[in-house]
Amino acid sequence: MFQSWFKQKKESICAPLTGKVVLLESVPDPVFSQKMMGDGVAIIPTNNQVFSPVDGEIMNVFPTKHAISLRSKAGAELLIHMGLETVNLKGDGFNVLVHEGAQVKQGEPIAEFDIEKVSSHGNDVITPIILVNGDSFKIENRQSNQDTAGGKEIIMEIAKI
Repeated sequence: MFQSWFKQKKESICAPLTGKVVLLESVPDPVFSQKMMGDGVAIIPTNNQVFSPVDGEIMNVFPTKHAISLRSKAGAELLIHMGLETVNLKGDGFNVLVHEGAQVKQGEPIAEFDIEKVSSHGNDVITPIILVNGDSFKIENRQSNQDTAGGKEIIMEIAKI
């Protein structure tokens, strides 16, 4: 009853890559397009630099360097999955600049993703950005079908449920 009296605080999620923001449903992999891991958006990158989408902590850097998970200060857990089927590259084409437990600021460089090299191996470079703990947070003001600047522009907002 009183919840409507208080303005719900939203957390802005910055683009981790420069490129075109697209709906998650357009990702050519059912694990992401059918939201089996969670909801979010994807970016078709045009630049190799990967930025932190939030102020928070690096939770996990996958051994194959193709994915990084973060927890925002508000508790939202995000996964940046650089390309599709890129686990098979065993780290080739990826340079991670952070480690698990590192504190990061929104817009801070966290990795380099060699999109040309990854593409040359036949992998799609589309990068899903997934809200993993959607049971506690909801996505609002999601951007789609527009160009975005990595580390600078907001691609969605997340609010605690």
